[in-house]
This record gives sequence, structure tokens and C-alpha cells, in this order.
Amino acid sequence: MSVLFEGSTQPFVYQDVFTSLDPDTGRPTYDEDKKPGTGKLAAFCPSLWGGKDWPPAAYNPITGLLYIPANESLCGTSVGEEFVYTPGRSFTGADAEMTLHPDGDHIGELQAWDMNTGEEVWTHEFPSHNWGPVLTTAGNLVFAGGTDDRYFRAFDARTGEVLCQQRTNSGIIGVPSTYEIDGVQYVAVQSGWGVDARSMGGRLDELRGTETHVPEGGVVWVFALKRELN
Repeated sequence: MSVLFEGSTQPFVYQDVFTSLDPDTGRPTYDEDKKPGTGKLAAFCPSLWGGKDWPPAAYNPITGLLYIPANESLCGTSVGEEFVYTPGRSFTGADAEMTLHPDGDHIGELQAWDMNTGEEVWTHEFPSHNWGPVLTTAGNLVFAGGTDDRYFRAFDARTGEVLCQQRTNSGIIGVPSTYEIDGVQYVAVQSGWGVDARSMGGRLDELRGTETHVPEGGVVWVFALKRELN
């Protein structure tokens, strides 16, 4: 997994699949040993659970930074199988497993990349995975949840410092939004764990021999931002 900049690429998580990227099209060239086939096992990093998945990133034109919710150290294996299609059932034609990179000391990350220089500016690490969509504002803030500790956090957009955090009723995989009423800015987000985040947490518990409980949820949290007086 790489971020493509003009004339160069930078990996944003550990990867051993791409051997090169075309600087004009962004099209990758793959290591053939990392391609599974029928009866052919392949091991690779990141897996479909690692790197960047569907939780949206956010770009701030004031800071010039792109904020990426990412998962490091999540690798996998896959082997193609002879499979008979059955209507209404999942059909991949392969048996896939998640693995952890042996050198990884954490999984979740919130990264900030400078879109002008192609450099990683800061990274905040989490012990477990990060499945949190990102919101950034003109007031030098970044908001994100996505971790199984149930916190919703506000970061300094330039430094990555955690400015404040609130533990919610459940994990947060909802997309934060912001709006203004009568001169007061609000940030709203839905707290409610499930789907891919819960499934990944279960896989990690199996691999680590742990047991993590994130309560079910379904609550919209709304925060009012204080206005700084100069």
C-alpha cells in the first residue's frame, strides 16, 4: 500500500506485494509469488484487512495534509480452491486467513501526509485496529474514532497531539460531521460498533489469545466546540 506523489511513491504501511508503481498511471507491478492460485498458497502484506480500507480519509487544504486511518501489521494468506457456486452464498473461490506481521508492535494508526512534499508528518498509533472515518476542520482539528476502546478523539491537525477525548457507549465507525447553529460549531458522530470492525476484532482476539468486548451501540453524540478568545 503506497501513497502516490508526482514522480515518487511512499509506502504508508509495510507491504511486500508491489515491486513498482507506474508514476504516471499509478498502476502497480506485483510480485508473482504473492499471487494465489488454485492450490497455490500465497502469503502477503498487507492483507485485505490491512492498509487502508473503506473508512474515509480527509484532506485539509489549509494544512496541506491528508489524514489516513490505517492498519499496520495485518497480513494474510490465500489459496484458491475448486468451488461450486451456490446461489445466495458467498463466493470467492479461495480460502483466506489473517495473520500478524511478527515484527509489528501495534496495529491501528492515524497518519498525516504532506501532499506537497510527499512526507509523513505525524502518526498516532493504537494498540488494536483503527476503523474510524476522519473529519478535519478549518480550525486546525482532526476528529476520529475507530478503536475498540470506544474513544472519540480530537487531534491537533498539524502535530497529531490529542487535544481531548471522550469515551462513548460503543465503538465508533460512523463518519463525523460538523455544522454551525447561531454561531456555535458542533461535531456529531454515531457510536455503534459492528460489521467489519467487530469481525476484525474477533480475528485479532483469536490470533492474540485475547478477549475484547465492545458493547453494542446506536447513539448519536454531539459536541459543541468552544470558541477561543484572542
